Amino acid sequence: MTMPTAPDPIDHGTPAAPAARQLLIDLAVMIVIGLVLALIGPFGTFAAPFAVRLVYWLGLSLGGYLCYRPIAGFVARLGPRLDLPDPPLWIAGCLIGTVPMTAIVWIVSQYPGPWRAPTLNGALVTYGSVLVIGAAVMALFYFINRGRMERATQGAGAPIAPADAPEMTVPEAAPARPRFLDRLPPRLGADLVALEMEDHYVRAHTRMGSDLILMRMRDAVAELDGVAGAQVHRSWWVARDAIERVTREGRAVRLHLAGGIEAPVSRAQAPVLEAAGWW
Repeated sequence: MTMPTAPDPIDHGTPAAPAARQLLIDLAVMIVIGLVLALIGPFGTFAAPFAVRLVYWLGLSLGGYLCYRPIAGFVARLGPRLDLPDPPLWIAGCLIGTVPMTAIVWIVSQYPGPWRAPTLNGALVTYGSVLVIGAAVMALFYFINRGRMERATQGAGAPIAPADAPEMTVPEAAPARPRFLDRLPPRLGADLVALEMEDHYVRAHTRMGSDLILMRMRDAVAELDGVAGAQVHRSWWVARDAIERVTREGRAVRLHLAGGIEAPVSRAQAPVLEAAGWW
């Protein structure tokens, strides 16, 4: 008698393992930073015993992670909506994130009391000191994340055939398969609808679902040679045959795609796409 097998679990395309791994890496980096700061004892903390410095700087490092880490999501989401370059948004996010971090530093520095309200000059000096360290840490994370994306892009090259496999002759007329399609999990098929930038990932939408791939949008678009489509926005690439209708609200143009997906069109790209006959 054949026992029925349980159905395969549904994969919703959530990168739980990569996200958890990245969180552990981030926290490890912050712990190392806290340890280094405890060793050197900047801003007058060297006079305190090492154990006190260690608790103090580890606590501030982890508090700083909570204040500054959301900046990446802030840039990834707000930048495409406003069609702004990343550097000014990173600077603005760092300036904003330093405000709650300065408050944390002041509260910790007052322990165990007596509690005194900071003067304007004292608050500005503390803010400047926190901003220096916060900006340095954010720059470190920026280069770490950029390096991860570059390694992921370079490491996923064309598939290597087994050594004992016979050589196949491909007719010249046969179109080459776009390299990006080889990155998609088999469950998604190869009928690409759109690419959407999400933080340090690109979300690939197909007619069978979506999944996140660690790479930059420009690298993903470069691997789509032969697929009829265009990058309609800083954070969106769209397959032309996936467009079901186009709507306008003033100067804003949105593309309604297969599967209920909506993609914005940047103001710079709208006249180009209209001239090309996309709508």
